[in-house]
Amino acid sequence: MKKSMQKPAFRIALCAVIAAMEVVLMMAAGLFRIGTYALPCFAGLFSIAVVIEYNCKWAFGVYAVSAILSFFLTADKEAALLFILFFGYYPILKNILDRRVKNTVLCYIIKFALFNAAAIASFFAATRLFGIPAEEFTLFGVYVPFVFLLLGNVFFFVYEMAVNVYVKLYVQRLRKALFGRFM
Repeated sequence: MKKSMQKPAFRIALCAVIAAMEVVLMMAAGLFRIGTYALPCFAGLFSIAVVIEYNCKWAFGVYAVSAILSFFLTADKEAALLFILFFGYYPILKNILDRRVKNTVLCYIIKFALFNAAAIASFFAATRLFGIPAEEFTLFGVYVPFVFLLLGNVFFFVYEMAVNVYVKLYVQRLRKALFGRFM
């Protein structure tokens, strides 16, 4: 990496642009029904560039800014909760867990425990704090939060694999395309 990418002004500008892109995606979550669940997942992926180019401390700073702005600016509070309680910081934490926890099974147990804790916290925060009606969690008239949690775990496994693919894609192709002249 050239010194130009290491200059404080470039580093701050890049982090600000990434935080802005995350917030824009979060604001768009209210426009589409599926956006409530899909856009927080995509928004969190932007911080991977900060983790790779700089470090996790800078990425957590980007997450903090994005989370605060998303909370206040996003009309879809359920999407904001999903971003704040899990998808915003998970790609950063994934990097830390993958590097530090050498046992693959233990690493996945920690990741799934973290996901389930965040999913349960999101459910209670949505229903109790934001007053989202419990009818939102019904399927064909049956109250099924545990089925949603089970399906969420399947989705999380797919998301975990997708993040791995995205990291490889970023390192092999996107990084050079985005920062080629600065590297």
